[in-house]
Amino acid sequence: MSTEGEREATHSMDQRTGTGLPASFELAWGVREQPNKGPKRGLSLDRIIATAIAVADAEGLRAVSMGRVATELGAAPMSLYRYVATKDELLTLAADAAYGPPPDVPLPGEDWRSALARWARAERDGLRARRWILQIPISGPPTTPNAVAWMDRALRCVEGTGLDAGERMGVLLLVTGFVRSNVLIESQIVEAMEAAGQPAETRLDGYGKRLAAVADRARFPALHAVIDTGVLDEESGDENEDFDFGLDRVLDGIEALIGTRSLRP
Repeated sequence: MSTEGEREATHSMDQRTGTGLPASFELAWGVREQPNKGPKRGLSLDRIIATAIAVADAEGLRAVSMGRVATELGAAPMSLYRYVATKDELLTLAADAAYGPPPDVPLPGEDWRSALARWARAERDGLRARRWILQIPISGPPTTPNAVAWMDRALRCVEGTGLDAGERMGVLLLVTGFVRSNVLIESQIVEAMEAAGQPAETRLDGYGKRLAAVADRARFPALHAVIDTGVLDEESGDENEDFDFGLDRVLDGIEALIGTRSLRP
């Protein structure tokens, strides 16, 4: 049975200003005033989010809970519900704050391709720095402040390219999808190597030889054509080589599309 304080906290977070967003998101946007009642007046949404990020950085996403964050803040768990209604909201806001603001793109005179590439690399760097962000399910389109700012910056990169609004949004989804997929795969490889007590840079050691030993040449001729070159056993000196190759191919495709739009009557 809930207490009067719990009911009051839940009610305060259920009220909305008409944006249709959760009250905690409205707080993050600054369109709702911080709660000014309750015994722990030193709390704020920013402190709660910063604490959640600190726990995730130190111990991983699984360690983050409303109770754990409250303990770190020296507050009662129910006091947090005056600011954020659910753990899912807290994680979404923590990811948004962890990303931080987007890069300043495009710069004056910068072409769309260079600007969008810088945007993509900045997103990659942010995800690499806090890989736990990728463990948070995406529940919908961006609605938090930094996420919307990142979206706006990417869209600015492709303004004036001749792409229509739907195509510009498609470019955004294509590029961010590539970035997130690349970092996710990279993260899973790193975690697997660490769990096995192996440094990540050894992930290709002997890979081609192991495949050759089990994969029949007649059944997998295209694979053996690659194995025979030795490329699967090479150690790359550049950790960004695969990312840069993939990003360039994505941008090539976008460039080809832009080229066709320039032919429109």
